Amino acid sequence: MPELPEVETVRRGLERKLLDRRLARVTVRRRDLRTPVARDFAARVQGRRVERIERRAKYLLIHLEGGLVLLAHLGMSGRMVVGPASAAPPPGPHDHVLFETDDGTELRFTDARRFGRLELVDAAKLARHKLLAHLGPEPLGEAFTAEALSAALEGKRTPIKAALMDQQVVAGIGNIYASEALYWADISPKRLARSCTGKRAQRLVAAIRKVLKEAIAAGGSSLRDHVQPSGELGYFQHSWAVYGRAGEACPRCKAAHLPCRIKRIGQGNRSTFFCPRHQR
Repeated sequence: MPELPEVETVRRGLERKLLDRRLARVTVRRRDLRTPVARDFAARVQGRRVERIERRAKYLLIHLEGGLVLLAHLGMSGRMVVGPASAAPPPGPHDHVLFETDDGTELRFTDARRFGRLELVDAAKLARHKLLAHLGPEPLGEAFTAEALSAALEGKRTPIKAALMDQQVVAGIGNIYASEALYWADISPKRLARSCTGKRAQRLVAAIRKVLKEAIAAGGSSLRDHVQPSGELGYFQHSWAVYGRAGEACPRCKAAHLPCRIKRIGQGNRSTFFCPRHQR
């Protein structure tokens, strides 16, 4: 599933092409996504101007004139690709919703597994929406501090890896970036969350910010489905320190000529990768 860096990459790409453009034509080719697309979706969206595009956690929020917000989630395999409508190939079986702007730009929402979501929300009710109301602080925002993270982790008996993936603790982090951040913070993914306060929380906040910023700069991580709105792949998977590298040498241990291999363990039906030497 796309995590914060992938969704932020999509947001930035859409903003460059869609901001202040009017949605001249909207075509819904298939409605049965994870949440069915509303029958009046095209009629409500068509003709409105895109005022701004935001991201909250792993959700895209496309604000349209008239106080309407298109809340989008890419699910497991969703893509949003933008290009000239005149050069676009015929829609394929997984191209479910097409948007064409007043300058001839086309946006396609493509989702092979149909776990994505396109929902229309009244802007005045957005903050109270069931998908957004419970979310924790944005990890790149000012509210995400060591003190705030310490308070959120206090008393938690779950492993810190699971706590970081709890969207009420911090928004937008999933399996890949939790593993990477814990590596750079020198914290074992098995350590109890309640023990990761104070100085450990300081290291963790810094590591989370570092990893996310570098991933966004690289266009996110492309495993199977993620592409940027231009259609280009993300490249951060080439910079992973531990994720998906079980059995390989830990980069820092290798640099120090220490014999150490990255380990993989299962946590909550997910694979976790870490260095057993310096992650304590």
